Amino acid sequence: MSEQSNALKLVVTGGAGYVGSVCAARLVEAGHQVTVVDDLSTGHADAVHPDARFIEGDAAEVAGSLLREGFDGVLHFAAKSLVGESMTDPAKYWEGNVVTSLRLLEAMREHGTPRLVFSSTAATYGEPEQSPIPESAPTRPTNTYGATKLAIDHAITSFAGAHGLAAVSLRYFNVAGAYGTFGERHATETHVIPLVLQVASGDRERIQIFGDDYPTPDHTAVRDYIHVVDLADAHLLALKHATAGAHRIYNLGNGTGFSVLQVIEACREVTGHPVPAAVAPRRAGDPSVLVAASDRAREELGWKPERTELTGIVRDAWEFTQARRTAQG
Repeated sequence: MSEQSNALKLVVTGGAGYVGSVCAARLVEAGHQVTVVDDLSTGHADAVHPDARFIEGDAAEVAGSLLREGFDGVLHFAAKSLVGESMTDPAKYWEGNVVTSLRLLEAMREHGTPRLVFSSTAATYGEPEQSPIPESAPTRPTNTYGATKLAIDHAITSFAGAHGLAAVSLRYFNVAGAYGTFGERHATETHVIPLVLQVASGDRERIQIFGDDYPTPDHTAVRDYIHVVDLADAHLLALKHATAGAHRIYNLGNGTGFSVLQVIEACREVTGHPVPAAVAPRRAGDPSVLVAASDRAREELGWKPERTELTGIVRDAWEFTQARRTAQG
């Protein structure tokens, strides 16, 4: 698929964000013609690959006129994604995620855009009954963010059945790491690894551990961390394997869980900083263990995560963070 003869003309919504920018970069490097659409509400213009075309704007507003040009597919990353905010301002999430996605789907139908790869989330499962979590697990999201992503998955299924759309939803677990100059830099950071690295950088006094009374080996919560490059490569495979009239859903994770204490220790090892930590009460709705069963992606997409060592994931994120600090003086 990386050969020029198999090059596709693609739209990447949210391609100036963390995962979208890495995916857009990998698509460009694979020889595809990439147009990034991003309103820069959380993304960064300098995160767009220099060989990608960039249109600043809302995905739903741009889609109608842009897709008229004729494209082979859309990779849809644009979304509101702060869990806490989704509970206090649900309208922002139903509008920004669901309404935007419906308008994009309708524009794709109108202009005959045949493929869609959608950035979904493990938050669609809520508090799972089993671990690792298969795609057959009940979807019972515990927050508005997860509910909006699940609603979009349902809409995609409808469009695939009614209009022949070839669609794949990828449900991410905890994404981490970086890819050269493309990495994680959210204005409001909620992810554990970058928060711990902020402590190592001196930008935060200590890291908070939310709960040390979980039924896990070291009593802290366990999560599945997937390297952002492995995640991006799954999108390229999803494009290749998408089938007209079908909507396939795949979990993407490392398949191995790491506890909060293991993450902190890996950050200490990589950075050489002590990283003070303080225990805080558990957060409501935080499951003890969230680990992906990614067997379906391995079997049907031929996907296998290659960057599975926690220290390697942390090292890539740390090098990205330090390079940006150096560049900014």
